[in-house]
Amino acid sequence: MQDFKKLHHCVYNLKYHLVLVTKYRRKCITDPIIIRLKEIFVELCLKWECNLIEFNGEPDHIHMLLELNPKIALSTFINNLKTVSSRYIRKDFSNHLSKFYYNNPIFWSRSYCILTYGGAPLSVIKQYIEQQARVD
Repeated sequence: MQDFKKLHHCVYNLKYHLVLVTKYRRKCITDPIIIRLKEIFVELCLKWECNLIEFNGEPDHIHMLLELNPKIALSTFINNLKTVSSRYIRKDFSNHLSKFYYNNPIFWSRSYCILTYGGAPLSVIKQYIEQQARVD
């Protein structure tokens, strides 16, 4: 059974896999940075009425599994995550990051990867819609 959420006029289950990459794929993310990023993202998700289900990363990128609600403009939310986290990380780890970015105000690449997650496979949904009775 799917974990459906409800708003006043809709029922939803929106889960996304988000990947953020450091600028120039520099391998600058350390364990303390991962811990701090998770704190930042948990706090931001609460403000946006979202849920951070899972979080982890490697030296040059991070992965998040997010549960969002349909009121959120996805690109605006991601832009906010990147902007706020970059500002905090650059401030909290300025000495470490200056070795990689030479004191430039940079942390994340402009690009990101966002994938939907969950539910039935596309082929099953397509078959279900094809089998619906037509109204004459």
